[in-house]
Amino acid sequence: MDLLFDLIVTVSRWSRSHLYDISLAIMATLFVLFGPAINAWVRKSVSGLNFFFRTLIFVLVCAVGYGLAIVFLTPWVAQGLGHLNNYALAPVLLLIFFLIGVLADRN
Repeated sequence: MDLLFDLIVTVSRWSRSHLYDISLAIMATLFVLFGPAINAWVRKSVSGLNFFFRTLIFVLVCAVGYGLAIVFLTPWVAQGLGHLNNYALAPVLLLIFFLIGVLADRN
């Protein structure tokens, strides 16, 4: 059992030094998974507008919206994960990536 706890602590310590990159990977993957649904909702919502406004809104949502979300949400995710102790960080990261994999499989 001590070997398992040592492995968890070792993986957590390594993960802690790469937490921003891990959070960026989580956010980018979530946007890849949910981006088509968000784009379809935006497309449906602005379908009655003029071509110029539809295009402008779509560009703002995709370029500015997704970009700002990645830039501002990634540090929050990293900070939230950073609050976990070394016994919880690695299992939580494994659970997060497992759930993202399940969501990707359903899509």
